[in-house]
Amino acid sequence: MPYKNIIISVVMIAALGLATWTTFLSGKPPILLPTQTAALPDAFMEDVTALIMNKLGKPRMKIVTPKLVHFADQDTTRLTSPQLTLYRQSPEPWYITSKYATASLGVDKVDFFDEVTIHHAADQHNPATLIKTSALTVYPNKQTAETNALITLVQPSITIKAVGMFADMNTGNIKLLSATKGEYVPNS
Repeated sequence: MPYKNIIISVVMIAALGLATWTTFLSGKPPILLPTQTAALPDAFMEDVTALIMNKLGKPRMKIVTPKLVHFADQDTTRLTSPQLTLYRQSPEPWYITSKYATASLGVDKVDFFDEVTIHHAADQHNPATLIKTSALTVYPNKQTAETNALITLVQPSITIKAVGMFADMNTGNIKLLSATKGEYVPNS
């Protein structure tokens, strides 16, 4: 009887070894079960227009997007073709658009990427401004924006290219960080 159990054990080990060797030679990767599931969305909305007011009931921010997907993990939201309007002390707001954006911690930080455009009309203190870049981080509550990417800034009679920018959207001050080159085009 013990001899029979040894033979059965050897045959089982050989069969297991053969199965393992066959899987290895077939070139197919072994099936691994995930140890952690990917974050799944907990909400999504389509055709969204959200107007956020300040304590006095005046518009502070407006978000328009055809689609947003929210993830509870780290309170992040992915936006498609977002249009963000930041109202400030000046009568002219800032408009920010891109192909995609990700909002973190609610809307404390919004990362825009792919064909980012920032625009605001002229007001009593600042000329009309158009800025184009590939990536931009906006802090709506602080009313600031920054990027380390290449930017093109266009104002009446001037076009400036630079690498990196910091903008205080409340005051309209824009700081260009490096490699700044400008072209003056006088009005005809």
